[in-house]
Amino acid sequence: MSEHVDALVIGAGVVGLAVASVLARRGREVFVIERHSASGQETSSRNSGVIHSGIYYPTDSAKARLCIAGKDQLYRYCNERGIKHKRCGKLIVAQEMQLEQLQQLHKKASANGVNDLELLSRDEVTQREPAVRCAAALFSPSTGIIDIHDYMNCLEADIQAHHGLLITNTRFVSATVTDNGFNVVLNTDNDNTDLSCRQLVNCAGLNALETLKKIHGYPVMRNRDAFFAKGNYFSCQGTKPFKHLVYPMPNEAGLGVHATLDMDGTTRFGPDVEWVKQIDYSVTEARAEQFYSAIREYWPSLPDGSLHAAYSGIRPKLVGPGQPAADFEIEGTEVHGVPGLINLLGIESPGLTASLAIAELVSKLLCVTPNSH
Repeated sequence: MSEHVDALVIGAGVVGLAVASVLARRGREVFVIERHSASGQETSSRNSGVIHSGIYYPTDSAKARLCIAGKDQLYRYCNERGIKHKRCGKLIVAQEMQLEQLQQLHKKASANGVNDLELLSRDEVTQREPAVRCAAALFSPSTGIIDIHDYMNCLEADIQAHHGLLITNTRFVSATVTDNGFNVVLNTDNDNTDLSCRQLVNCAGLNALETLKKIHGYPVMRNRDAFFAKGNYFSCQGTKPFKHLVYPMPNEAGLGVHATLDMDGTTRFGPDVEWVKQIDYSVTEARAEQFYSAIREYWPSLPDGSLHAAYSGIRPKLVGPGQPAADFEIEGTEVHGVPGLINLLGIESPGLTASLAIAELVSKLLCVTPNSH
């Protein structure tokens, strides 16, 4: 391993890979370190795989801006690189008591710049999705799904093609701020290695806030503890009831138990919200009972016994239960005062959709211009 690198990215989830890809393509010497044996083993590979259109987020929030910009960039990248994806569209369905809420959501989407939504009546929904029960719905034609592993493989290929390096099975131990950047200690196979870098990008996902506590020179008063929201998913084998994604109206905790599709059309449902203290990806079959009642709000003919535990993911949260959802926090020098350090905190949904836009923002914060060295 080189003793010095221009930029070090901590975490090879989809956002870390996107950041490293942009930096490498702009002529930077970049290393990405990942504590697992392969990239994207945590949040990136344990979500719905949806390309969002930017409907739900507060107007002018980082989530809204980066989702909308990132969606267009991601579709372009998929088309250029032949990444498996499908612009299948999404129905957000409302029951009788939720019609005013649906109108408000439509207004929020328009304020965010999402101008392709269609407001559908009950009959119009039935024509498109005969199995769905609702009073009305919004249809988002630009919502889609993506093969996340295919996407991450392409980002890795970009990094390597531009002389970057992905280093797996390597943990970030600590970093100390110096006059020229950072002295970093890494651990690989129980051996510590010293490395210096000029710029450090914390894309550690679930571990991002804990990582801050290991950066000596980062303001201690900015440290805080993370919250983890586990989302469980159940699959519905043997039936393919929908052609589009189907979402209920969002609630305070999230987007509700929705129906998403795999690339082959297999339907799965989730996520719910389960606040946890520890990282544990096991799925309890007993949780299916809550899923049946939630899903039957919009798909009343869901057969008994058809749901089976699939997988779970954990979202890195900056706030706990009962608090309004936090925005992405993308901390640069102007926030924390440490030159060359960027922290990406609370990068949950729509982080996948926004990944390329987040990477572009990081490159600007690091004052990276094309062909800079």
